Amino acid sequence: MSSVLIVGATRGLGASLVKKYAAAGWTVYGTTRSAEGPKDGDFPASVKWVPSVDLTTKSVGTTIAGFFDRSKPLDAVIISAGHFTTEDLDDKGPNWDEEVLMYTTSSIAPVFIVHALHKANLLSTGSKVVLVSSESGSITLRHEKEGGGNYAHHASKAALNMVGKLLSLDLKEQGVIISIVHPGFMRTEMTKGVGFDQYWDDGGAVTPDEAAATLFEWTDSLDISKTGQYWAPRGPRDIGTAEPVLGQNLPTPLQLPW
Repeated sequence: MSSVLIVGATRGLGASLVKKYAAAGWTVYGTTRSAEGPKDGDFPASVKWVPSVDLTTKSVGTTIAGFFDRSKPLDAVIISAGHFTTEDLDDKGPNWDEEVLMYTTSSIAPVFIVHALHKANLLSTGSKVVLVSSESGSITLRHEKEGGGNYAHHASKAALNMVGKLLSLDLKEQGVIISIVHPGFMRTEMTKGVGFDQYWDDGGAVTPDEAAATLFEWTDSLDISKTGQYWAPRGPRDIGTAEPVLGQNLPTPLQLPW
């Protein structure tokens, strides 16, 4: 039976991925910050919860790797945890602590997680590691239509993109595939919490379940030819700067520029 580890599994895209993979018959491991699995959320009973996982701690990688039987490599790892606080140069300004949290969650913790899984022999030939980034991490796609602000959110995703590229170079000889993805603009509590729900309809936002279905298919189709690449599996439909920057009649899936 195929196995998947989903980091950031209790809400949003992560929760939808847990349910999608479980319904498809996979052995699903999901991380949770609590000492036991969530009591709500209608999760399948078959999910194996990896407890006490905090992406802001130095031991996050060893905590996760220590949960597993090291004789059984994982078929897929999806790191979907994130944090978003809005920033500007006016009254609100940037926030030091929130910036540290965004960088740590998005682009520092994934390095330590993948390193620990690698050292524990939990990644092998054919294993797929999907780093959930965002189109906001593309420097090329930043455009006057969108404006500035949200420094750490955008820059931490750009940093994650670089992390993914470098990991792909380190792990290619081992046959491990690293995919960096923009899963879509989603109708989640995170985007609602920063006021982006006002753009859901005009921006073509999708539910986490819809994004999870696409990401499930994308991950299943991955091979080593796409390792280290940055893609939008759902295409340009929810990327407002795609056509102004890249032109018309863009394909789906869409390979994104750095």
